[in-house]
Amino acid sequence: MPFDAVAQLPKLSYLLRGVAAFAAVVCLILLAVHRGPVRRRAAALVLLTPALLLLTVGLLLPALRTLALSFTDSGGDAWAGLDNYVWMFTDPRALVALRNTLAWVVLVPLTATAVGLLYAAAVVRSRFRALALSLVLTPMAISFVGAGLVWKFVYAYRPAEAAQTGLLNRLVVAFGGEPRQWLVDSPWNVLLLIVAMVWTQAGFAAVVLAGAIRAVPAELTEAARLDGASRRQVFRWITLPSIRPTLLVVVLAQAIGTFKAFDIVKTMTGGQFDTGVIAHEMYDQAFRYGETGRGAALAVLLFVLVTPFVAHQVRAQRRAG
Repeated sequence: MPFDAVAQLPKLSYLLRGVAAFAAVVCLILLAVHRGPVRRRAAALVLLTPALLLLTVGLLLPALRTLALSFTDSGGDAWAGLDNYVWMFTDPRALVALRNTLAWVVLVPLTATAVGLLYAAAVVRSRFRALALSLVLTPMAISFVGAGLVWKFVYAYRPAEAAQTGLLNRLVVAFGGEPRQWLVDSPWNVLLLIVAMVWTQAGFAAVVLAGAIRAVPAELTEAARLDGASRRQVFRWITLPSIRPTLLVVVLAQAIGTFKAFDIVKTMTGGQFDTGVIAHEMYDQAFRYGETGRGAALAVLLFVLVTPFVAHQVRAQRRAG
């Protein structure tokens, strides 16, 4: 289809208006700041005003709108009270999503951090440290959709009489076993999806923890070795306590990201076979089934669950600062 410049004029007009409004706000800020002596608080307020407006329009108002929708019916019009929240904790499908989300939030951060820690400890003193960390960080360059597709091919199933294309089933057949539909069997399919998530996140943990391990004062480890401590004892009693704040930050960051798990589930199973999580169920209810109130209630629950983790991380960063 050829490009129609006339049809794009309204979009261009909106773009020019946005640029003009942004330029006007910047000019007003500069004039306010440079117009004679301005108190520090007043100057800070002037500089923060655009950001506060954007946060209000882009975050606060949608959050309040979602909260209001969570008390309405499927169309978002009639008042439904707490019906959506009652449904969320009584419906079998919603309960499966809650259970799976709990499993994700517990297993993904702990497993990814543990794998990253072991990998970092193994390569941090190596001459090829940079190359090793680059390799383990590579999966982070792939989107969650791409990671889901990669692992979907790994778990791919074909009948026993056909040649297996999935890596896992090829290994099973090579050792005399029968191929299985890995993504169909519950609850093991949830664990297999978690493996895909850990694969993408372990590199982040490894890189951050490798930096923390290198920051441990050499005097401590040398003194411990002079006292006869083995490498394992040095790692257990010197390195781990020294990097504990970094470990906590990594676990919290992984947990916050895991709450938003959607892409891998959507790509690999579409939420079928009891693999749904809160984020995916929220999408299905709101956009697939037209249950606006239920989708909004799930969004509110997700916000409530994430808030303590975010608050704890902010508090930890403030203490570190």
